[in-house]
Amino acid sequence: MNPFLREDWYLASLGRTLIWARLRVLEAGTAEVLDSDGNTLPYDSEDSARAALFDAEFVAFDGLDEDDALARGFALTDVMPPQGEEDTALIPQMVRSLGGRA
Repeated sequence: MNPFLREDWYLASLGRTLIWARLRVLEAGTAEVLDSDGNTLPYDSEDSARAALFDAEFVAFDGLDEDDALARGFALTDVMPPQGEEDTALIPQMVRSLGGRA
């Protein structure tokens, strides 16, 4: 059984580059964020982790609609969070170039 209650994905955009972050809410009530550099950052609560992500201009992926995505330069149907069983498989996917103009 996983030691976390929930896992959510967040993204930020910098020009034509998407940067992902994964937020996990742990059973103890604490949270951790896997950042695009492969660091796991601990937080004392889910709220403090979300606040740090929002301060860094990340948005919740599951909260985006097509208009939000287009405003960030991509089609929602063309993007999905990194996939993999282990963090080591996710890390290379945490920064994604969208290539040429949308």
